[in-house]
Amino acid sequence: VVVHPGCKFAARQWPAERYAAVARRLVAAGLRVVVTGSAGERALAHQVAAAAGLPDSSVLAGHTTLTELAALVADATVVICGDTGIAQLATAYGTPSVVLFGPVSPRHWGPPPQRHRALWAGSTGDTFADQPDPGLLRITSAEVITAAEQVTQGAARTP
Repeated sequence: VVVHPGCKFAARQWPAERYAAVARRLVAAGLRVVVTGSAGERALAHQVAAAAGLPDSSVLAGHTTLTELAALVADATVVICGDTGIAQLATAYGTPSVVLFGPVSPRHWGPPPQRHRALWAGSTGDTFADQPDPGLLRITSAEVITAAEQVTQGAARTP
């Protein structure tokens, strides 16, 4: 499982403790979880990993090239992230994903529904705000866990 908690704009960044709760649950279900991001997001990735009880070795933020990140996404069971570039990678590779939308409707940028879940609270806001969008904050960890379970059930990957 690839958990990618970072986002360029705070308006689209779901809280670290919620990503950690999701990661904890997926590990408890027997899945291996890694936390990705840029070098600038390394502290956030470590915060998520620590809160989830993951080892430091699970934090790949700032330690992968774009090619390595793409390969990780291509081989993942599921990608869990905000409305950011890694979501498009998951869509391109056909990797199941759960994408969290805040101030922008997934109708504009969301993945196709077949292998993906776009979660959105149904209200638009300021994409460039310096704090998480109120709609994004209405999405719960339980909703993300349920969506991850839905997209991975019987997700036999075809090459």
